[in-house]
Amino acid sequence: MLVKTYGCAIQGISASIVTMEVNVDQGIQFSMVGLPDNAVRESHQRIEAALINVGYKIPHKKITINMAPADIRKEGSAYDLPIALGVLAASEQLETSMLGEFIIMGELSLDGSLQPVRGALPMALEAKDNGFRGLLLPVENAREAAMVDNLEVYGVNNICDVISFLEGSSAIQPIKVDTEKEFYAHLSEYEFDFAEVKGQENIKRALEIAAAGGHNVVLIGPPGAGKTMLAKRIPSILPPMSLYEALETTKIHSVAGKMAAESSLVSVRPFRNPHHTISDVALVGGGGNPQPGEISLANNGVLFLDELPEFKRTVLEVLRQPLEDRIVTISRARFTVTYPASFMLIAAMNPCPCGYYNHPDKDCVCGPGIVQKYLNKISGPLLDRIDIHVEVVPVPFRELSSMRVSENSEQIRKRVVGARLIQEARFQPYKGVYCNAQITSKMLKSFCQITEEGMTLLKNAMDKLNLSARAYDRILKVSRTIADLEASESIRTEHLAEAIHYRSLDRENWGG
Repeated sequence: MLVKTYGCAIQGISASIVTMEVNVDQGIQFSMVGLPDNAVRESHQRIEAALINVGYKIPHKKITINMAPADIRKEGSAYDLPIALGVLAASEQLETSMLGEFIIMGELSLDGSLQPVRGALPMALEAKDNGFRGLLLPVENAREAAMVDNLEVYGVNNICDVISFLEGSSAIQPIKVDTEKEFYAHLSEYEFDFAEVKGQENIKRALEIAAAGGHNVVLIGPPGAGKTMLAKRIPSILPPMSLYEALETTKIHSVAGKMAAESSLVSVRPFRNPHHTISDVALVGGGGNPQPGEISLANNGVLFLDELPEFKRTVLEVLRQPLEDRIVTISRARFTVTYPASFMLIAAMNPCPCGYYNHPDKDCVCGPGIVQKYLNKISGPLLDRIDIHVEVVPVPFRELSSMRVSENSEQIRKRVVGARLIQEARFQPYKGVYCNAQITSKMLKSFCQITEEGMTLLKNAMDKLNLSARAYDRILKVSRTIADLEASESIRTEHLAEAIHYRSLDRENWGG
């Protein structure tokens, strides 16, 4: 007897329908075809033990399972449940007409209970697009899948619950999630706030500008100056996520298996902080079974690289293309997957190996040329993609002990949102451009025009401070953002002057 059940294969952050064709015939053999990997092939032992332990059995006949389409590699253990149900139906141990109405996914434990799977949200979207009635998933994944409207999503604990539901002997209620309520409930929940930061007003100002224009930032300063503390608070001043951004981010975290149990939506901008020993594959994604890397997990949020010069050169160089294109493409012989990678890069570094170059109180003990050699670990092309360079100095005791209340993140965020609304209107005709950091060289002439007085200031600054040529475009972009924060249509000289101040590492004499 031939029976068909349906599941999904994950490719990138999308899903595609997989049909499990189970045929039980005369003979003694168990064979599985359709490009399954080892984890899928091992399902035979899991299914057999699970069915025996819940009172069913694998028939001692010839069982052939075809996973179509056969040209897509099937990976992971999530196909256990649909295969087991197909075997039961094909051997007439399960009588139901509903197998073709649902996408069914779940990993079986030997006692018949179900383990959570990855990619529930992409599966739900694919099920809806293909006209399925609903999904049957482990209960841990149900709320995530239920974010998709007009689709019945059932969370189940074990295979017995699924069998009872399909045979109609028990009624399981579909999971209901109010998408808008879930989205807005956690939209402004942040662990850290700028109100907790004492002093560092100039650094806060620089980070506000960075958030307003989507600019990448590098913070340079001695140990204990507050670089990491400041970076962790940047998501709290970024504009709230849109529902589209939240769904896209959730899909990535779902595919990567990073969703917390019983969670349904990532509505707070992610903050990823990988250690400097990370490999290039872990950062950009890939592997034998391609998974999203840290830059994709930081999509629509912040990627923080602490101790930037300590990262391997090869790791830093792979960032260059995603910083420009805001996507990363993983190519293999059999397939190509593309992950979103639209993130804001925040880097932090000491100015030298000992950490005290340019320190107001402590002396640097690094020898001649050591500081420049340390800075040269960061390549020019990567530095070219970082718009704002900020020197962070230690906070004096009088500011640390001050009782004055600092401006909180909500107040800063209001100004950032106002500037982003101006940019949104400005770039409406340009597809894929949402903020000033994405302005191309061709667009500079239209949006970053400066007066003769401003041009003279910029020329003098580049000559006197020995700024490199690559600083020119960056200064114009940052000055455009500063003007937007003041709701100014034109870029004034004071805007340019402030932007010039944020190019420390471009000065040829910086670092000796």
